[in-house]
Amino acid sequence: MDNLIQNIQGIPLNHYVIFCSIIFSIGVIGVLIRRNVIIIMMSIELMLNSVNLLLAAFSAYRGDASGQVFVFFIMALAAAEVAVGLAIVIMVYRNTKSVDIESLSKLRW
Repeated sequence: MDNLIQNIQGIPLNHYVIFCSIIFSIGVIGVLIRRNVIIIMMSIELMLNSVNLLLAAFSAYRGDASGQVFVFFIMALAAAEVAVGLAIVIMVYRNTKSVDIESLSKLRW
């Protein structure tokens, strides 16, 4: 375990911040540009994973386990989001035969 922490601390913290910022930006662009619900959910997962990686990196640098505890909470939140989101996507597909966001406006009436 100490060897893993030393390997993580061997990489400058700026590299982690830049890498996670790029991953988070890709997720935001995916949410804003794409119209497919499944792609949007994958982009949200990408954003959550970038935050998880950054929390784990900060936790390893500080030698504190509180960041890793937050990672577990975010993973539980992501699992609940996927379960609810996929149930919604299945119901939308059954009603409209499409997973396009524009087809959701038909469900008003």
